[in-house]
Amino acid sequence: MARLQFIKTVIYGITASFLAVCFVIFPKEASEASVRGMAVWWDIVFPSLLPFFILSEFLIRFGVVTFIGGLLEPFMRPLFRVPGSGGFVWAMGLASGFPSGAKLTARLWQEGHLTKEEGERLVSFSNASNPLFIFGAVAVGFFQNVALGFLLAASHYLGNLLVGFIMRFHKLEVPSHTRHNRSTISLKQAIKNMHHDRLKHQEPLGRILGEAVNSSVQTLLMIGGFMIFFAVLNEILEIIRLTDIFAIVTSFILALVNMPNELSPGIIAGLFEITLGSQRISDTTQATLLQQAVVTSFILAFNGFSVQAQVASILSETDIRFLPFFIARCIHGCISAVLAFLLFTPLYVDRLSQPTFSLWQNPSVNKLAWGYEVLIAYYHWLLQYGSLLTAFCLISWLGWYVFKPVNMRRS
Repeated sequence: MARLQFIKTVIYGITASFLAVCFVIFPKEASEASVRGMAVWWDIVFPSLLPFFILSEFLIRFGVVTFIGGLLEPFMRPLFRVPGSGGFVWAMGLASGFPSGAKLTARLWQEGHLTKEEGERLVSFSNASNPLFIFGAVAVGFFQNVALGFLLAASHYLGNLLVGFIMRFHKLEVPSHTRHNRSTISLKQAIKNMHHDRLKHQEPLGRILGEAVNSSVQTLLMIGGFMIFFAVLNEILEIIRLTDIFAIVTSFILALVNMPNELSPGIIAGLFEITLGSQRISDTTQATLLQQAVVTSFILAFNGFSVQAQVASILSETDIRFLPFFIARCIHGCISAVLAFLLFTPLYVDRLSQPTFSLWQNPSVNKLAWGYEVLIAYYHWLLQYGSLLTAFCLISWLGWYVFKPVNMRRS
């Protein structure tokens, strides 16, 4: 064991030193990549995730998650073998995007709502790309194709659902003390449970708000650091041609599924960071739209090493292992790619073949169109005003952190 730890120390030291030398040799490229990663976090990620993080902290502390868990227990337990509160994590993860699912899973574990095995199942399918990114950034921003967003979203979220069902078989042998009653919980009992859970957090409202904002901002700062680092890392690996090693493997896989080798650079970039990978896939003119959609679906589901590193950092504060999450991401990537291939005709080709007037006169389609327009409008609003909102929030948080009461500093 001591020898293995010594080998790890040598490998970590050599790798860190090598990267540091590369950053010094290529400062211009590293700086430009850093700015690109920072821009995405500053304009989009921070202002879009901060409200979800703060709201989730309130819902947990006020016992609302316990209330929701009581109502969803008969649904979540048989299907996914997680507590009913996992339904809240799943919904928030889908709405706000990664790594919200991991953060909320860790919070529920810290509050005692999850066991280790339940946390490993829940985090495997509660992290997903949010609709804002799929429709706004990928479909419109990269592909300039409105209809493609529905295909990517359907394959992504349906694949996530299937991954959750598959991961229910993770750790089938669970000790008896972790099993829960699957009987339906009444509304009255759910309200009592919510009240009992809220009493565990009898703190002033101002303190709860301050701690919620502080925890959320610190998590987002960590996310920003990972995004910037992996943007620079991906650029450096391309400059020193180290990505050519990955290209050999991806080229072989692409040949097996009869796809052009020109998709390989986008796949490699997507393995590290999904935004850059999706953009490069959309710029590949040698591939058909079907092939681009299949590969993009895989990249979105795999999450990229940048997001996975964020999840690993969040889970490190718990006893929830990262390996099941990584395996689930590989499964999700494959399932979403297959779904994109199977659903391409019914969700994309057939939709385009319908007359525009009759399509948009359909009430159900009109509701989807309205929701889509809201997402796109919100995305463009973030591009225009997101940086100002981020600056305001960070300045406000810094002022609160410096001048907050002494008793809160000690805690």
